[in-house]
Amino acid sequence: MAKLPAYVLDAFAFTAYLENESGAARTEKIIQDARDGKCNTYMSIINLGEILYTTERKYGFTKTQDTLALITKLPIEILPADNQTVLAAAHIKANHAVSYADAFVVVAAQKFNGIVMTGDPEFEDVTELVQIEWLKKRKGE
Repeated sequence: MAKLPAYVLDAFAFTAYLENESGAARTEKIIQDARDGKCNTYMSIINLGEILYTTERKYGFTKTQDTLALITKLPIEILPADNQTVLAAAHIKANHAVSYADAFVVVAAQKFNGIVMTGDPEFEDVTELVQIEWLKKRKGE
């Protein structure tokens, strides 16, 4: 049996999905494919936190709770930040110009031989480490 493709969603991809911005349709397709058993989708708990704090800043706590409820119903495996993951992310951050949160995306993609779904230009610095599917930039970026 062939191994299913794996996709790692960063905060950029998921925010585009939530706000129906550029890249939303492709992210939605990946989520639907995961529902249909055609692929696996992953997100680090660190990136989930990133989504939640930006949602709360922009829209308030109630919207953040709604967002979390939505995410928990989707076929996305939320990956913990265990010691090994934290140390690997620290190594990525020390050697590449990405945010610490984005380093967790890289670690997850490496762990599952997955494709990073993003439009964040910071990931240009890690293209030799992971495969990236580039989504279009969001409005105002």
